[in-house]
Amino acid sequence: MVNDKTETLQDHIRNAKQGIQTSFNYLLDNYWNDVYLFQLKRTKDEYEAEEITIQTFSRAFDKIDTYKEEYAFKTWLIQISKNIHIDLQRKKKASIRSKTTSDTDKESLHAIADDTPTPEDRLITEQNLAQLLRFIKQLKPHYQEVINLRYFQELSYKEISDRLNEPMNNVKVKLLRAKKLLAEIITNFKSHTK
Repeated sequence: MVNDKTETLQDHIRNAKQGIQTSFNYLLDNYWNDVYLFQLKRTKDEYEAEEITIQTFSRAFDKIDTYKEEYAFKTWLIQISKNIHIDLQRKKKASIRSKTTSDTDKESLHAIADDTPTPEDRLITEQNLAQLLRFIKQLKPHYQEVINLRYFQELSYKEISDRLNEPMNNVKVKLLRAKKLLAEIITNFKSHTK
């Protein structure tokens, strides 16, 4: 049984290396809590832990081609997360400029794949507007913001990235996470109203 899960994981990693969106979703869904809880223990701050987790997946998806199968995927993610946290600590201590992207990061901004509608997208678009707005209000403010910019103002990833002054991959990961949380809220609501 364990082998099936390992094979599934390796399949998703291979698919992610080819840019297949559902595999990015799978990896994000299955490892989000591991990375988030790891950072929460380190930072003791929910917002900071969440931001570092978003950056971790952004960097991991950007560098997915460098992942080697002899290492546990979770270990690889945690190491990326540790490095991001250490970098942030150094920047705070040195009080260097707050902008976190370098020019080399900007060259690879399109690493997370396409705009193909996911099951979460379909679930979100099926809701009536008033109900959908009530669901969105249950999200944390930074998730509300990316959902608003993407779905209501219909901005591109690039435009959202510019508006929030964040790397595009961070925006994509934040949207993936926001859609997942919103879909869970909608599903829970539907199951309680049946």
